[in-house]
Amino acid sequence: SLNPAVDRMVMVCDMQVSATGVVKACEFYPGVMHSKARFTYSEVAAILADPASAGPNRKELVPHLQSLHKLFGILLAARTKRGAIEFETTETYMLFNEHGKIDRIIPRTRNDAHRLIEECMLAANVCAAQFLLKAEHPALYRVHAGPTEFKLDKLREYLGPLGLSLGGGEKPTTKDYAKLALQVKPRPDAALIQMVMLRSMQQAIYTPDNDGHFGLAYDAYAHFTSPIRRYPDLLVHRAIKAALKGKTYQEPDWGGLGVNCSANERRADEASREVEQYLKCFFMQDKVGEVFEGTIASVVHFGLFVVLDAFYIEGLVHIRDLGRDYFTHDDAQHRLRGEKSGVSYGLGQRVRVKVAAVNMETSKIDFTLVESLEKPLKKPIQSYPPSIASTAIKPKDVESVVKRMRRSW
Repeated sequence: SLNPAVDRMVMVCDMQVSATGVVKACEFYPGVMHSKARFTYSEVAAILADPASAGPNRKELVPHLQSLHKLFGILLAARTKRGAIEFETTETYMLFNEHGKIDRIIPRTRNDAHRLIEECMLAANVCAAQFLLKAEHPALYRVHAGPTEFKLDKLREYLGPLGLSLGGGEKPTTKDYAKLALQVKPRPDAALIQMVMLRSMQQAIYTPDNDGHFGLAYDAYAHFTSPIRRYPDLLVHRAIKAALKGKTYQEPDWGGLGVNCSANERRADEASREVEQYLKCFFMQDKVGEVFEGTIASVVHFGLFVVLDAFYIEGLVHIRDLGRDYFTHDDAQHRLRGEKSGVSYGLGQRVRVKVAAVNMETSKIDFTLVESLEKPLKKPIQSYPPSIASTAIKPKDVESVVKRMRRSW
């Protein structure tokens, strides 16, 4: 569809945007697009930074790119004013060699060209949702609900010891989240805090009931821009086309379709992760025994998931390999704490690990902890109470003895 000098049938979202980034009016109609040129994101970013760098066959298109870039700035300012949340995350992609094996895994740089397209798509998606609402035509909306009470409590438990707080009381708004994200941005642990904030939110779903999009701070939102690769977008196109003709697209079960599309989205994401994980395991096979530095990216009751700096690859340090101690899982603080030693391992902590095993059948990588690269959090080590330490423990009494030991500590 991106081939230049080729006619392509399209559904046009024609928008009139004010100088303050407000869409004053929009119109949908079928049309034909004749692409003038095919650009890459990096090429557009380079031209925007230095218009003189454009090749001879690109010169006449530079003013159009510059106008679009100005529009991006206006829409971005409107997004900030609206209070939409914007987390800074690192995405990666794989470079393969001639044998089909991963050569390198490198971070994907997100530039203004990416963000420009994103803002235009957001604007079109909002117009699509508002058009369908006004036409009273059933469709699938992209709905992102606010955080649940349980997840909100967990987030605030985590923020408290850091001297941070999320405003909004029992029902925080998107602006409350955005304000906190801006507040933590200068901190060295900003990525960690943003990760916890992101996990406090619910997953977005497709549903015929428009309940708005919490993260983007929109009252109505639908997926319209990718009908060739996402079925919900194709359904939105069908609904818009029917509404333009004064008809109704006949779909007997919009609710069932929403559930099905949401489930297939999760399944597709999981399939992508599984393939990616298999390729990463294949890449790590010859690195067993080597030592790397990394960051704890997730803390679960059975261990620590660590992401390696060198390859952005994740593996598990099982709880049994953390030492001869009994570790408890603090779900709110995302930590494992040794009850006897007081040693603590938490989200975002820097560690050095050794690649212990790579299992191609299960696509799992195991690490062993070499050392923490940060000063561990400890509490004074207390001895067992004499009355317990000197008592012979029968198997059936283990649970009651453990409870007594914890109370004593």
